[in-house]
Amino acid sequence: MKQGQVYILECSDLSLYTGVTSNLENRLAQHHDGSFRGNSHSRRPVKLLWNTDLMDIPDAILLGERIKNWGRQKKKAFIAENWNTLHISARHKNPRPGNTFALDGSCIMMARSNGNDEVKVHHRSTDSRKLLL
Repeated sequence: MKQGQVYILECSDLSLYTGVTSNLENRLAQHHDGSFRGNSHSRRPVKLLWNTDLMDIPDAILLGERIKNWGRQKKKAFIAENWNTLHISARHKNPRPGNTFALDGSCIMMARSNGNDEVKVHHRSTDSRKLLL
């Protein structure tokens, strides 16, 4: 299956851009040289703040869509792995239970619970916290 990555950029106007790509190095070059005509085109230069490891592209698309629906504060807390202040309460129309995402050395496990996606975050220290995406 084709592999992809989710990434978050900070634009020159301090807005955050979330994208999904199968070739992060190439996509970043496109963002920088202006050949990628996405939302970030008029907000260059951009800076990479966060990206996932490679994952199956359907999972990357799903995760990217979820992150795109988050506000700036939530994204910044997520990037900083600030789990204590991260307040997640968004509901999703089409959850896909049972997916596992490798996020910068952490493992995020999604499961269906009471109409919400229940997410368990396993840190390298084996600390685990439940969050609602």
